[in-house]
Amino acid sequence: MPRSRNTQGAIYMSSAMAGFSCSDALSKSVITYMNAGQIMCLRGLFTSIFVYAIARYMGALRSWKIILKPMIILRVVCEILAAVTYITALGMMPIANASAILQSLPLVVTFGAALFFAEPVGWRRWSAILVGLIGVVIIIRPGAEGFTIAALLCVASVLVTAGRDLATRSIDPEIPSLMITVVTAVSVTIFGALLTPLLGGWRPISVTSLSHIVLAASLVLVGYQSVIMAMRTGEISFVAPFRYTSLIFSTLLGFAFFAEFPDSWTLFGAAIVIASGLYTFYREAKRHVAPVAQESEPRTPV
Repeated sequence: MPRSRNTQGAIYMSSAMAGFSCSDALSKSVITYMNAGQIMCLRGLFTSIFVYAIARYMGALRSWKIILKPMIILRVVCEILAAVTYITALGMMPIANASAILQSLPLVVTFGAALFFAEPVGWRRWSAILVGLIGVVIIIRPGAEGFTIAALLCVASVLVTAGRDLATRSIDPEIPSLMITVVTAVSVTIFGALLTPLLGGWRPISVTSLSHIVLAASLVLVGYQSVIMAMRTGEISFVAPFRYTSLIFSTLLGFAFFAEFPDSWTLFGAAIVIASGLYTFYREAKRHVAPVAQESEPRTPV
């Protein structure tokens, strides 16, 4: 795969992380006024309206029968589970800490890409994955204080989000990305509505909270579309490490709006995870350069 497509995929992924981080911060700002189901329903409703209008304008709408395709179903289920677990966790822990745990996602996705798609992952990158998992353990810190329900929810969110990304890779490329986003957004909205009564029922919504939800929906749309384009454009093992940029966005947002800052152990663990991700990035780049270098070398006469 040409390097230019991987670079394009990396830009899409970074944009997705910026959109999701800002949306998470806005969702966290209203979590004390409404439950996770209500947030999913409202945010999903506005996202559905926005993306449906865009898809209709661009002629990207297709028959709703595509939702019956196995990979679409799997992606939708994973997206729903990722949303409910992560939004719930955000109400129980600092946004930077939740984001730090999510930094393990590229490791899981890279493992999944090697396992299910036979993408080449050498022993060096396998070693980097193992080191990164050690970093995750440091972030979570199993014990009475570290291994909380919120941490478990974040870990669960990592696993189902990885499943979502791998499922996206397997979806028929003839299906427009916007149509996938429409199906996902509508499904999340419906599930959020069904979940709301189980989490305490519908609560009154202030104008401020509604404005936060509308803006969050817009940013989720940016994230949805960007991550789909990222996973469809570049190799998963190359693009996935750019999820690490979300920690930068989340830490800045947590500090600026919630007076939160990750503790030293969280920063240390996140640094290990990010370092392992950057190493996989380096190995991926070297893997592409090596064949080119070999081809350009003059042949030695026999």
